[in-house]
Parts: sequence; structure tokens; C-alpha cells
Amino acid sequence: MAASLPLPTFHTRTGSLIALSNNNRTALRNQPTQEFNNGVVLSAEPLQDGQIFEVKIDRKVNSWSGSIEIGVTVCEPSNLKFPFSATGFRDGTWVMSGTSILCDGHSMVEDYGLDLDQLSEGDRVGVMRSTEGNLHFFVNGVDQGQAASHIPPSVYAVIDLYGKCAQVTVTEPVLPESRDYDDESMLSRHLAHDFLTEISNQIASDLAAPAAADPDASLSEEERGACGGLPASWDGLRFHEKCGNLVKLSNSRRSAERRRPLDEFNNGVVMTSRPIKDYEIFEIRLDRLVDKWSGSIEVGITTHNPNTLDFPATMTNMRNASSSRTIMMSGCGILTNGKGTRREYGQFNLDELSEGDRIGLVRKSNGHLHYFINGLDQGMASSNAPSPVWGVVDLYGMAVKVTIIDHCPVLETVDPPEAGMSGSTTAVVANSGPNGIPANPVPLQPVERSLVNRLRQFLDSCEGVDRAESRGVVTETEEVEKLLFHPLCGLHAAVINSQRTGHRPNATDDFNNGVILTNRTLRPNEVFEVRLDKLVDKWAGSIEIGLTTHQPTELDFPSTMTNIRTGTWMMTGNGVMHNGQTIVEDYGQNLDRLKVGDRVGVVRKPDGTVHFFVNGIDQGACATCVPANVYGVIDLYGMAAEATIVDQTEALTSPDTDSSLFSDPDQLKFHHLHGRNATILHNGLTAARPNATGEFNDAIVMSNRPLRDGELFEVVIDKMVDRWSGSLEAGVSLVKPEDIDFPNTMTDIEHDTWMLSGSAIMQDGATIRNGYPLDLDSLTVGSRVGMMRCTDGTLHYYLDGVDQGVASTDIASGVYAVIDLYGQCAQVTVSSGTVIVPNMESLHMSHQVASHSHTDQLSTPSAVGPNADVSHLLSKCCGKNITLRNSCWGASRVQGFNHGIVFSSEPLKYDEVFEVKISEMNERWAGSLQIGLTTMAISDSSSPVNVPASADLIMSRVTWVVSGSEVKKCGTVIKHNYAPSLQRLQVGDRVGVCRYSDGTMHVTLNGEDLGEAASGIPKNVFAVIDLHGSVEGIVITSSPGLENSSIILSPAYELEPLSQDRDQDSDTAAQLSMCFHSNHGKNILLREGGKQAERLASYNQAVVVGSKPLKRRETFQVRLGRRNPAWSSSLAVGVVGFPVDKFSFPVQATAIRKPCVVIHGESVFVSGYKVKDHFGPNLDTLGENSRVGISVDEDLCLHLMVNGIDYGVAARDIPLPCWPVVDVYGQCEQVTILPEDYESLAATGIKEECEKADLENKGKEKSSTGIDSSVSVRNCEYLNICNRLKSSLSLPDGYFEGQSVCFCSACHKVRGDDIHLRRGDPPKDYVLPFGWCRYVLRAPNKAHSLNVAEKWHLAYYGVNMADTRRILDTFDLLPSDEGGSSSSILLPCPQPYTEKSRPESLGGKQIFLSPTIRQAGGTQFSPKHRFFDPKTKKMHDTRAAFQVWVKPGSYKVSPQTGPDKAQVDPFFKNSEIDWVTKERGSTMLHALLLRVD
Repeated sequence: MAASLPLPTFHTRTGSLIALSNNNRTALRNQPTQEFNNGVVLSAEPLQDGQIFEVKIDRKVNSWSGSIEIGVTVCEPSNLKFPFSATGFRDGTWVMSGTSILCDGHSMVEDYGLDLDQLSEGDRVGVMRSTEGNLHFFVNGVDQGQAASHIPPSVYAVIDLYGKCAQVTVTEPVLPESRDYDDESMLSRHLAHDFLTEISNQIASDLAAPAAADPDASLSEEERGACGGLPASWDGLRFHEKCGNLVKLSNSRRSAERRRPLDEFNNGVVMTSRPIKDYEIFEIRLDRLVDKWSGSIEVGITTHNPNTLDFPATMTNMRNASSSRTIMMSGCGILTNGKGTRREYGQFNLDELSEGDRIGLVRKSNGHLHYFINGLDQGMASSNAPSPVWGVVDLYGMAVKVTIIDHCPVLETVDPPEAGMSGSTTAVVANSGPNGIPANPVPLQPVERSLVNRLRQFLDSCEGVDRAESRGVVTETEEVEKLLFHPLCGLHAAVINSQRTGHRPNATDDFNNGVILTNRTLRPNEVFEVRLDKLVDKWAGSIEIGLTTHQPTELDFPSTMTNIRTGTWMMTGNGVMHNGQTIVEDYGQNLDRLKVGDRVGVVRKPDGTVHFFVNGIDQGACATCVPANVYGVIDLYGMAAEATIVDQTEALTSPDTDSSLFSDPDQLKFHHLHGRNATILHNGLTAARPNATGEFNDAIVMSNRPLRDGELFEVVIDKMVDRWSGSLEAGVSLVKPEDIDFPNTMTDIEHDTWMLSGSAIMQDGATIRNGYPLDLDSLTVGSRVGMMRCTDGTLHYYLDGVDQGVASTDIASGVYAVIDLYGQCAQVTVSSGTVIVPNMESLHMSHQVASHSHTDQLSTPSAVGPNADVSHLLSKCCGKNITLRNSCWGASRVQGFNHGIVFSSEPLKYDEVFEVKISEMNERWAGSLQIGLTTMAISDSSSPVNVPASADLIMSRVTWVVSGSEVKKCGTVIKHNYAPSLQRLQVGDRVGVCRYSDGTMHVTLNGEDLGEAASGIPKNVFAVIDLHGSVEGIVITSSPGLENSSIILSPAYELEPLSQDRDQDSDTAAQLSMCFHSNHGKNILLREGGKQAERLASYNQAVVVGSKPLKRRETFQVRLGRRNPAWSSSLAVGVVGFPVDKFSFPVQATAIRKPCVVIHGESVFVSGYKVKDHFGPNLDTLGENSRVGISVDEDLCLHLMVNGIDYGVAARDIPLPCWPVVDVYGQCEQVTILPEDYESLAATGIKEECEKADLENKGKEKSSTGIDSSVSVRNCEYLNICNRLKSSLSLPDGYFEGQSVCFCSACHKVRGDDIHLRRGDPPKDYVLPFGWCRYVLRAPNKAHSLNVAEKWHLAYYGVNMADTRRILDTFDLLPSDEGGSSSSILLPCPQPYTEKSRPESLGGKQIFLSPTIRQAGGTQFSPKHRFFDPKTKKMHDTRAAFQVWVKPGSYKVSPQTGPDKAQVDPFFKNSEIDWVTKERGSTMLHALLLRVD
């Protein structure tokens, strides 16, 4: 059909590196070994329907990965701006790259057709748009099937000469003119003919191999029998499973490949699985080379047994001649035990062989060793080869992949050709012997077997099931095939028990490389479930399970499955990852906590959604649009050592089965209908929001039947997340679950629904009452919440079994209970809590209160019962000398002086203090109590055998303890003189430990916080207490419950704001001045009549609150006084909704858990939880004399003012009354309250004085810091693009303090920075990083103790962008010459030196610094990195550097590094700009610098 069309040509407009020739039908990419992209060409004319645009690959290079890409685009080439590669096209472009189909650069099909990256020179690839608008690709004339549909009519062909592909030529499609796509039988015959032609050509090239490689014409018939016949038990040569570190075996261990061939050149030794027999040919084929290294493959024999060999980096290192021998051919010589025995051997040099060349060897019975190159005998290489010997191959240098060529095959037969098929088919069977056995038996290689199998499948599909049945194909086999593990698996894994069990045999020696896949793809709704059979208590992490599109026969098994970047979905821990990236952070039950016997499974539903199961419980949907042909995969990681596939006929019922059908229908539980983000577990008794950190709403659940009068529906909060604002909402509704189209939140229902949201009662979505005694937003894990409709039609709520009073009246009967798992609340369980039915008198009284005309009046809640304050408990897992008393409320050591460790029964929550009181002491023993935190997973069932004699001996998990006055981490002292020694404890003293929300551990003594003991404490830690030495008994004095954060006001505070509001309406009201309250943080000193607050010590414990409630529209404003740059961060401001007369202030305002709103940095916190980021200006950057204020408007919205500018609403629904709060934190050491009419006073004279003071203080600040970071261009675009660059690096936020300063020309001009500054003792010059953006790093504790900010010098260190994360992870600089080398030559190992004998010129451990960023940020030290800006869609050159503190005297100034002698910086001579240090610990990172050109 294409014969009548003229041969198409390429368009003259092309990529920048393309050169056209041959009448624009040949395209060549210039400099193909130096550049890999900019090789896009388009067809000159749009494709006609049914026209195949085909090109032939003329030339390939081996320098790159990737190869040709082909597709179509609607873009007009005459006005197109060509992208770097075809995948960069947008606006209607479909491209085939490798085996993927991409639309506008996004993958739409991951596994399509043959892999274009594997094509060779001479292969052809084409593209066609059919008349129906479908897109087809062709490889060597074979249609790969429909790739896409709905392709627009006018499209141009796109060819990308990418990576290895260097030249292509437009060719005439090889499909015959008579081929008609409507004639399926003719199509099948032509395709089968082409298929058999390809098979015969591949097989024919190997037909002469056995004859040409005949080792000796004088071989006897017996000796030839191994090669010429087909023994019943033929044992073919394969590679041994033990091999070099970088070797990957595949193809049933017939192929070996060196991983990372462009990064590593050795560690590629492989050996045969058994010794080579006499006269047996060991021959390999070179499959892949790279043009990077010198040297290539080495082949030989060795007497070393691979089972006991410690594989060397290269086989020529085997030099022990006394016990073994190794003979290798390397290049054109022969090496024996690493020494040359023949300099010139044979006619070929192994370093000059090409892909496809064959290398073989034979050891004769007389000890002669011969090599064969492409079947040609090279003569005798050695006359005394030992026996027995194993074949050995060293994939060294350029050699990447080889395959063993079998010479003793198990014959495979090919069906006789069908009628009408001749030619190539005859060539396949022409060599058959008289009995159908080939006269020259040649094995079918795996690719050939695959082609034959595909041909059979193709013929079956073309000619129907009759041919399949005639060939004995059982089409039902696949439907009953058992789901098993595939025998190919990770390096440290093995499959046993008839492929039903996978295990890591050496689980105590290694923790990874345990990936195992199923033997076939999963069917829709088929559950792949495994049972944990064995765990080892050594590593962190455990089993991971998921799905992958990768086939086990083609997968390069990684160390862990989460390293796979395509087609993989894994559940790891309690999160879900897709292609190595986390998509659900807090998904379900944590797999790391599973025990032996637990089950975990995965299923893909027909609609493409994926669900995971733990012990048969569906954890909910976690991914969508997952393709159909996926394999099950498990990763036996960390503790997981063995798992067995569970037969679904024996274990798990259908995930879709409604278990409620088999239970008591009268039992109160959750209805099976619910919101889309909710899931029902435990037979309807538990409701959860699986993706709690990713979704905050759409999780409404209802009771399964209406409530009876006086019946309590109560739930227990099981789980909460520290991410959202708001929490659980509860109520009743007359609407049946079957009639509800579940909304985002239940308060959106506009009829017959009553809900409690926070402390507000809402009816049909409208608030009818505020200030209900129960505030649902203040509840914590373990709280019980219930609702009841009483017989008089009133609605009551219960907290922990205590009636909170009437919430609403006139509620009709037949209501359903409603729970909205909103915001922080992630899981609840129906409880059978005690019902306290209110008597008629209390009902009558509460009804009167509820009917009060003023709906905003606050009611007094019922008194909390005595059981509300539940004490902490001790775990039953404890030291062997411990006896637990009073139901785990106390503990005593009954003998000895040690083995007295006890743990908390539950992990500590944020800011939760676990406190004990000393009850018994024995002065005969020395030592005393130790207290701290541990990451050990403690439960009552944990074995006490693993509990050591004392707390500082806990080594299996990270543990921090305070012993005496020292802080220890895993037994090592990390802090001396931390606090008063615990050796002095007496009976009655109280000691506690707390893990604050900032990740720090604090210890309390008799209620006083002793300060930060350790930092970097993870979540879910247990308190650990060691009753050591003189302390023999303790009792618990703390409780896990937080204070009730509901706003309950005394009458005095309740009436005061009302009277003040009335007074405020009068013009004669007296002006009452605001000052700070006398109750404040312990480090605060009040001056000037309470109007000035100054922090005297440390950086925290400095919260102050206004003495008066804040009126509406009243502005509370403070001026920043003295600042201390030694600390990080700065003040915080906000309001609190409770009186502070008897309040015990936490270390900082953001840790207040009662009703409050605090603005800190650029974040807004509500009751200690962050609810908003990037709000207003960054308060951490404000300088001295800056003004910060707050006000509450008429709509109860909190506004932030900075220097007189209102930055908008920070939070809404502010409680009244409220008091202003200021945290004099970090750099801010002093604040002063300004009068409310400050702005008007400033306009009449004070303003000039303030500005003068501002200028004076600003000048002082410049002299010390060099920059007033509070001033910069608002919404600076250069800072924004640097921020996007920083985000693309995926650096953890915890590494930074939050300060970012832009040094672009605009911001520099606004601030008027002094570029040339001095720092340190003695002072040393340096310059600001003009043209860069600075991100200050979180300083380690030792930075404050060493006073580096005052004593050390400042310098810069240039770095490769790719190395920034590694440096930040270690918080230490790597020497400039310790990075990976990019040399293309294999050099001998450098001579080793000791630290003393190392020459001065050898800079292996030198760190090069500079006081000017012009030197450190140059190309020599900070190479350019290409960055694609996702907002502007532009590419930029970027650089990275670090601002570094340098210890004075630890470095020396050396001449400028590099040949350029021009002056680099006008402030420095070239002889002064290079600082060199070798001293470890002499540098400390201060800030990350980024530059965008």
C-alpha cells in the first residue's frame, strides 16, 4: 500500500546537532560520543493514513544508555522550537521510547512491543497512523500492535537520534504491496514467513560453531560422544550462583552481566557451576561492550572451587601458586597466577573483540589447553593445565555481558511448515538426520526459543483453536495454575518447599537482597498473601509486599524492591510507595510490627485499584490505574527471614465479603455504607481513614440501625494524626445511610441532622449554639465519646461515660448515630461503655439551661469522675530482679543491685511526661536510678531475656539515659554535667522524662524541667527506668491524659469582657494600659512596670502573656529589642483563650496544648498543631526595632501586623476572651509593649526618633552580621526560583532553620549590604555571597558550646549539586578529590601511604575553602548543574556551595588553585583566596548557597 507513495524525507529544520544528507533522507547526530541528545528530526510532510514512515539504524555508539525514539506529533516543524529529546514534546505528541509509550512526555503504556534500546545496526523501526486514528509501531516490518487511539489526522513523524543511535536513513517499508490489512489470513502468512526468516538467520549463524570449534580431529568416538550425541542425562555448563559483587546472572545462569558498567570496571568474575570435562568446549559470546574503559574480557581456567572462593576484584589477582593454579588469557597474552607466561599468543587480542565474537577453550586429557576465537584454534596456550578445573570469565573493563554457548543441547523440534510457507522454514529443518535428529545439533538460544514460542502463539491466534488442539495445547492450564514463587530471586534469597516458601538462609548476616516474585501474573481479584514463618531480632524494618510489572526472568534484582523506579507498588512499614516514591505516608497497620504467623496480602481489583491486607483485614484502596499484568512481589527485608504463600482456598475469604451478614443484626456497629475515604474493619466495629495524612475529610460513617431511646452509641478514639486542624465530629441524623450521597463532611447535610463540631452544636449545617462543655477538637487517643437520644427528645453527649448535658431538644425518634472521621481523628472503635442515664431532675435543669435565650452563654460541664485520671502503667517486660506491684503501678527490685529495668507500657506521646516517685532506697548499694527513652519495641509479651543488667547496656536499639549527671546514648557519654546528679535522690523525690514535639528529650526533677538532654529523638519511644544501686522501689505519679482544653471561665473572667464592651461604647471610658502578666516563663524578667520583657538565660522558657484580655479591633504591638545571633529562630506572637493565673508555661509557645493561636516564623499553630505554612513575613528574619502586633476583628479573625502593615487573617474563630501572648525565643531577647495609639503618635514626632534609632541599630547590626535580613524585595523572583531549585533537591526541612536570604542585586540594593566583612578571633576578611541565595542550616549543639559564631572564621566551599545531600547527611565536608573519578582509563592502584608518609603534594584529604564565593563558586569547585524550572518551563544552569565556619589556625593559605592568573576578587589577592585544611573537625557547615544563572 506504501509502494505508490514517494519515499519520504526529513524536514530541513532539525535538532541543533543533526546534519542531513542523501537528499534529506539520512540524518546524522554530530559528535555522537560526546553528546547524547539534540538529535530530533521530523518528516517533511504530514503522514498519510496507512503510510508507514520507516527508518533504518545505520550507526550506533556504546557510550550512552537509551537509543532511538520514534513517534508522531501535531507540531508544525517550520515554526517549532526543538526540544532536547522527543520526550520533551508537548501539545499532541506520542513517542515510543524503549518499551514505553509516552503522550506529551507522560507515560501512558509501560510495557509495549520490542525494546527499541536493544535494536542493532541494520534494524528498522517505523510508525503509522491508521485510517481509524490508531497509532501503530513497526520493528523490522512487524506490527507491534495498537499503541494509542484518537490520533489527530495531520501528524508528522518524529525520530530522535538519542543516546546510542547516531545515524538513521529513511527506507522503503518491506511490507509487500499485496499485503492487505483486511485480509487476516494473508497477513498471518506474511508475518509467519518473516518470523521464520528471522529465526533461521539467527540459528544459521551458529550451525558451523561445533565443527569450526572442533578441538582435535583425532578425538575418539567416545570423546566425541559428549558433543555429537544427545545423552539422556546431559549436564550443560552454566555459571555458578556465587560470583563477583557486581555480577548479575540471568537466562538460567547462561548469561552474566556486570552492573553499573559506566561506573565500575571490575568485580565481574564468574565461574562455571562444575569442573570442565576433558575435551569439553567452554565457549562464551560477547553480548555487550562499553566504550569507556581500557582492557576487556579475560577467559581461562582455575583450580579454585567457586563454593569456597572469596571472589577477587579481578582474576589476575589470584597469585597463590602453592595451593592452586589459575591460567587466564588477557589481551593477547597468557597469565598464570597473575604472572605473564606468554607475551604473544594467538592471532587475536581479546581487548579488540567486538560484540558477537566468541571465545572458547578446551582442556585435553594430556593437559594441553587450547583457546578458540570465533571457532579458530589459537594453538596450545599451556602444556600442563591442572585437573579438575573450572571455567572462569572476568568481565573486566569494556566487557559487560557474555552468554555461554551450549554445545550439548537438549533438542527442540520445530513444527513442519504450513502450506504456503517455504524457503526459510526449509532452512531450519534441512540439517535433520535420518531419525529427525539434526546431523549437527545446534541449541536454540533463549531468544530463539522465545521466537518459536511466539510464532506458535501467533499461528494459534490467527488460525483458531483447532490448530492449538491439534498440537495438544490445553487452554485451561493457565486458569488452574497454582500461584507460586519464581525460582529466580534476589542475591540473598532462595525459594524452597516446592516454590511455596521463600527465605533468606543467612538472615543474621545480611538484611537485604531478598526480593522474590510470583511465577505468574495475578488475575483480577486474586489475593496474593503470604504468612510470616520466621523473624530475626537483629535488623530494623521487616517484610514488604506489593505488585510489579517486571518479569522475574528479566528483572535486575535490586537490594530492595523500593529501589525500582518503574512499574512497582510496594507497602513498606505503614506507607505505600510507587516507583520508589511515597504516595501514602500513613496507610495501614505497620508491617514492621508483624509477628510470626501474621499474614499480609495484596489484591488488584478489576478497576485497577490496589488493596493491601493484614491478617485478612482490608487496609483500604491505596493506588489506582494499576495495569493488568502485574506480578506479586515480596521483599524479605530486615527482620523478615521466611514467608510462605497462603493457599486462598484455606485462608482468606473474598475481600468483598460483607462479614456483617454473619453477625448479630441487633448489635450496634458501623453501617457498610460510608464515605469514600473511610473503611470498615473488625466485623463493623472499627472505622478508619486509611490515608489519614493525605486526606482529611470524606470519611463519614453511620450506625447500622437507628438508636433506641436511652441507648448510648459510644466510640473510642484509636488513632490520631498530627497534621490537620479540627478533629472528630459526632451527632445523629434521621436520614438513612442508604439515602445519603455522602458529602465531604456531615455538617454539609441540610436537613434532619444534628452534629457536634468542636464545641459548637450544629443543626442542618448551621450553628445553633456555641460553647458546649464538650470540645471534640481537644480529645486525645483513648477518649470515649458517645451520644444518646433520651425519651424526652433531648440529645446528650458523653465523654468517658460522663454526661455533658443537653446539646439539643426536640429530636425525633429513629435517628442514626453519625461519626465524621475528620481532620486529626483517623480511627475509632465502637465501645460498650457504661451508660449513665440522667435522671428526670437533671434533665429538667439542663433543659432550662439549653433553652436560655443567649445561645452563646457557656454552661458548666459535669464534674469528671474519679476514674477519668488514669495513671501510666509499667510494662510486664522488665528486669529479672523486678517485681511489679499495684497492677503495674509500681515496681520493686527484690534482690541484687542491678537487673532492675522497667519500661512504660505504651509509647510516650508528644510532650507527655512519664514521672515516678522514689518509694524505697537501700544505702548499702552505690549508684542510683537511671531514666531515659528507648526505641525498643516493648510489649507485655516481650521476652525479658533480652533485657540487660542496666539501662546503659541496651545496645540492640537506640537508647538515651541520664545516669548521674551524664547523658548517655547506647552506653556512650554524649553530654557531661547535664544537671544535678541523680545520685543524690532521696525517698519522695520525683523524676520524669518527656519527649517534646521538637524531637528533644527532657528530664524533670520534682516538677522542674532540667533542660534538653538529647535531640533527634524519633517517634514511638518508650520510657525506660533503671532501679539501680540504692534505689529499690518506685511508684508512678503521672497520667497519660492531657489537660482538658475546653474554655471554662470563672465568673470574674466571664463578666469582665461584657462590662468592658459596654464601657467601650462610651466616649468617657478610661484608657487602661496593657502590661505583661506576672505569671510567665522562668527565664523572663519584667521591667518598666511590666511593659518590657527580657530573657535572662538560655533560648526558651520565655513565654509572656498580656495582663488584660484583648478587645476586638484593639491592636497589641511590641517592639523587638536586643537580638542574639548565636541562637536560631526568633519571637512568636499570638493569643491564648484561657486565663494564665495558675498556668505552668511550657518551654515555648508552640507547645501550648490549650486553646491558643501562635504565629512562629512563617507558620501558624493552633493548640500546638501547625495548621498553616508560608503566612506573612518570616518573623525569624526581623531585626531590632521591628514592630510586631496582633488584633482580633469583629468576625473573630486574628490579624498579624509587622511594622504597621496588616498581613491578613492568620486564624479564624478566635475564642473570647483572649489574651495576647509573646514568646521571647531564640535570637529575640527583649520586647517592649507599644501604646495602642503608637501609629498616630509616630506621625507627630516619635517617628523621626524611631527611624534614627533604626538607622543606628541597623548600622550596629551590619558591623556584626553584615546583613539586615529583615529587608528584602517582596516576592523576589530570584529567591522564588532558588526556592524551587532547593525543593527539587528533596532536602529534609529538618536540616534548615527556616531562614533564607537573597543576595540578588535587587535585594542587595534595598538592604545596602556591606559586601566586605570580618569575622572571628582574630578577625578575618570575607565577602558576602553576592548573586546567591543562602539557606541557614540547623546548628549542632557543639556550635553553641564552641561559640563558633564569634570565634571562628567564615569561608565558602564549592560543591557538585549531586553531593549536597550526602554532605548534609553527614554534616561534614568531603575532600575535593574523593569523589568518583570520571577517567576513561583503567589506572593501576595508587601507592598506599600512611598519614605520616603521605607527600604534602598529595591532596587526598585536603579541603579547599575560600573567603570569596567568586573562587569557591567557580566551575573548578562548583560545576554547573542543569535545572528545569517547572513554573517557567525553562532550563537553567545552577551551582551549589556551602558557607562554612572554619576554626582559626586549622588551615593554611595557599596560592590560587588553577591556571588562571587574573584577579578573582577585588577585595583579595590571588595568593589569599585559597584556604587548605586537612584537620578533621576544623570545619562546620553554616548555610547552603544556591545560584541560578
